[in-house]
Parts: sequence; structure tokens; C-alpha cells
Amino acid sequence: MKTYNGTGRRKCSVAQVRLSSGTGNVLVNRTPLVEYFPIETYRRDAMMPLELAQAVSQFDVYVTVRGGGKAGQAGAVRLGVARALVEYNGELRSVLRPAGFLTRDPRMVERKKYGQKKARKRFQFSKR
Repeated sequence: MKTYNGTGRRKCSVAQVRLSSGTGNVLVNRTPLVEYFPIETYRRDAMMPLELAQAVSQFDVYVTVRGGGKAGQAGAVRLGVARALVEYNGELRSVLRPAGFLTRDPRMVERKKYGQKKARKRFQFSKR
């Protein structure tokens, strides 16, 4: 049984995705998708490439994801699934690329600056 691998990153999250032929079973960190991502938006975001490629019931998806929060993890899973699908069939690139599923989102949290409350918020200025 051939497996297809893809690595996805988003914010501070890293997801390692394995696709193998199956019936559409999805496990994230050995937990069913519905339990790991209780919010439906995150589940839909993570599985969007499979829906676009019309391969939801074709593969079993095994994901190991660590770091960050649930939103970043869902984005990392999405990129990992898309990359694994391209490894499975290179022709899917023309479907997934325009949808933006093969682009790594470069936005990261801006660091806190010294002498300020947060990255951009400042302490209240007093003239007198």
C-alpha cells in the first residue's frame, strides 16, 4: 500500500500528513478529526483540498501536528494535505494552486518591542 507524504506549516504549527488509500478515515494525533477540531470551520479548512480534488472517500488521512493553536494547526494540515495530493497526482497542482492551497502563509506573530506594551501598542503618553 503506497503512502503519500506532505508537510504543512502555518504560524508556529507543523503538520506531517500521510495519505494512504482507504475509505475517508481521518485521524489527527491518533484522534478522530471531529474530536480534535471541535469547531466545524477548522475541520472544513483542514479538509478543503480533498474536497476540491474530489478525493474525500479515496484516502485515509493520518496527521501528526504540533505547535501553535487550533487555527494554525488547521492551516498546517491543509497545506500538508494539498502537498500530499500533488505527490499522489501532479495534475492536481493546476486545481489546488489557483485556490491558494499550495502557498505557505508567511504571516507570523510580530515580536514585542522593548519599551512598549505589545508589538505595536504603546504605554500612554503624558505630555506633562
